[in-house]
Amino acid sequence: MVDSDTFTALVAPLRAEVHAHCYRMLGSVHDADDALQETLVRAWRAIDRLDDPGGLRPWLFRIATNRCLTMLTGRARRELPTGTDAVWLEPYADDRLGPEARTVARESIELSFVVALQRLSARQRAVLLLRDVLGFSSREVAEQLDSSVGAVDSAMQRARKALDQANSGPTQQALFAGLGETAVRDLARRYANAWETGDVEAIVGMLTDDARYSMPPLPLLYTGRPAIRGFLLDGPLGLRWRFRPAAANGQLAFGTYRWNEDAGAYLPGGLDLLRLSRDGITEVVSFLEADLTTFGLPAKLSA
Repeated sequence: MVDSDTFTALVAPLRAEVHAHCYRMLGSVHDADDALQETLVRAWRAIDRLDDPGGLRPWLFRIATNRCLTMLTGRARRELPTGTDAVWLEPYADDRLGPEARTVARESIELSFVVALQRLSARQRAVLLLRDVLGFSSREVAEQLDSSVGAVDSAMQRARKALDQANSGPTQQALFAGLGETAVRDLARRYANAWETGDVEAIVGMLTDDARYSMPPLPLLYTGRPAIRGFLLDGPLGLRWRFRPAAANGQLAFGTYRWNEDAGAYLPGGLDLLRLSRDGITEVVSFLEADLTTFGLPAKLSA
């Protein structure tokens, strides 16, 4: 019988990877927390049936994937309206990937990729993640899903075709590399400064012509510079803001804080994720209910 300390040590190197996998499958950090916990409980109960310690990783992902598939089957289908793709998704802290996170890990939690995954069937989603993101062979995936190699390859082809059709350009990691660290840092500095000084023209000037602005969980979407400019002037820029850089979904991100007179401090206003292109900012998704402390940011800012 493997004792609890030995089991904990065995699975520790895989916890972050399994959690990120559950997030990609489910689109929710809280659901991923539940899936990971259930996976570890089931693995602990069955660890003595694992004959080959070298097979721990595929075995653990088999348990996690099937748990996610069960959760997806048991909940009502979450619609993804055309205008507000991220209305029910939750942002994911890069730090949860672990210090050894590779570029591919950050690319695979970018918001556009996670949204595209949710448009696949649960089975296609599982196959694509196990094959393309986690690197398992078709044979291993077939064993994990109690399927055949032919069925796995067929699902893989359909999933890749659907993702290719949804692809909207290079990943943010590839774009950052092309633009260079200095250019990305400069854009981030200018964007934060424009918000903190209430400079709407500077904000709008950094957007592309067809930029999108949404605020999950509100079902609102503003598209194009004129619409976004009007929205900012009618509401947000009437407040005082402070922005702090964050690391989320492998993208440029900020924790936002708005001044609260009663509290005498800047209180959380949301977590903003920016999507960039070579022409500027193409999308801002402001997660209004994000807990900024989970992204290593303070609960409030003093005056």
